[in-house]
Amino acid sequence: MTHESGWKKKSQEDRESIFLFSEGYKAFLDRAKTEREAVRSILQNLSNHGFSGDPAAGKVVQTNRGKEAVAFVKGKQGLDEGCNIIAAHIDAPRLDLKQNPLYEDVGLGLLKTHYYGGIKKYQWVAMPLAIHGTIVKTDGRAIELVIGEEETDPVFSIDDLLPHLSRKTQDEKKLSEAIDGEKLTLLFGSIPVIGEEKEAVTKHILELLSDRYGIVEEDLISAEIEVVPAFKARDVGIDRSMVGAYGQDDRASAYPLLKAISEIETPIRSCLAIFIDKEEIGSEGNTGMKSAFLRIFLDDVLQGLNVKCSESLMRKMLFRSRALSADVNGAVNPMFQDVHEKQNACYLGHGLCITKFTGHGGKVGANDAHAEYIAEIRRIFEKKDIIWQTGELGKIDEGGGGTVAKYLAEYGMDIVDCGAPLLAMHSPFEISSKLDIYETYRAFKAFLES
Repeated sequence: MTHESGWKKKSQEDRESIFLFSEGYKAFLDRAKTEREAVRSILQNLSNHGFSGDPAAGKVVQTNRGKEAVAFVKGKQGLDEGCNIIAAHIDAPRLDLKQNPLYEDVGLGLLKTHYYGGIKKYQWVAMPLAIHGTIVKTDGRAIELVIGEEETDPVFSIDDLLPHLSRKTQDEKKLSEAIDGEKLTLLFGSIPVIGEEKEAVTKHILELLSDRYGIVEEDLISAEIEVVPAFKARDVGIDRSMVGAYGQDDRASAYPLLKAISEIETPIRSCLAIFIDKEEIGSEGNTGMKSAFLRIFLDDVLQGLNVKCSESLMRKMLFRSRALSADVNGAVNPMFQDVHEKQNACYLGHGLCITKFTGHGGKVGANDAHAEYIAEIRRIFEKKDIIWQTGELGKIDEGGGGTVAKYLAEYGMDIVDCGAPLLAMHSPFEISSKLDIYETYRAFKAFLES
């Protein structure tokens, strides 16, 4: 086996299709920077393709607390034969505002944050940041907040230390310790209220929040406000062959899955597309893969199709299903090739990556797909001329990671990880290949139709 760029196998017509597909992908990245925004975008797209809350129509979509969505397309075979399932997560590493975030120091208004997921803290300082979130008042009204995305909006930033003064404070520390988590505070304002002696900047900020958004400081307690990069998705490279953007882990899987499920009409097996929250922190909580929502959704679908639902049927349906855990992998970085075992690594522009196992060390915490199932996936992809590769997440004992695969595997279904390779994964500006994103879409559609 040899690694070869997938672009060599694409005609000019193919390349035009890839570039056109990437325009929709970039637009999705820009309007879906949080899990709530992703769900709203997914719902809008699926409703335009005939999905509703009525199982009798054959195309169903439901949401869970605005942070998780599951879509179903009825197939020709009975549900007791199982489904074709693909799960992608729609949360991404970020900074969250603390519940009591606002304070003032040295004449500046500041917001305290708590980082979410695996980030390199130094990557989040000295860059333009935007605020996205939902504030729920005690009367139940929800206020949606997006500041920093329009050209006329202000942006926010986390101040870094100038190099003239950082030798002892930062430069002599390990890179992981140079930026303390508690110092990831957002610059939020600096104009004081005239005539006020104490917390004059804070009071001015609160006046602005009240006048512009109708919120008081206590409302921040019942809020979920996320701090994300303020820039939009961009083409990368003189040939525009790559996409640079925030949140491609795992919207590089969510968007291809959305496009694939929206185009499925009458598949052989019933299909499920799961857009899940909380993967970056272990799939915890009632909107993560460990929650009961999938079974509740399937119970509603069965009842809506006038199928007598029983625990036995549910267990058999899930056990006989087959699935893809749609998640990205780390492509070989040209500057840090030594962290990869290159014979078993994935490469940008070489197609989507099948990852047989994840976990760390001795495959701890991994789903390890069976050889028979890998062969089945190979047959599906090769039949449609999908460009694909295999890969591990780094050398043994170098690192590792986890996905939702093991939680679906607990139902007894076969499942394997599968998705696009990324450079600079978990950074504010991740890099993908347009070819890999397009092949991911083609692969997901081929799997759902099989």
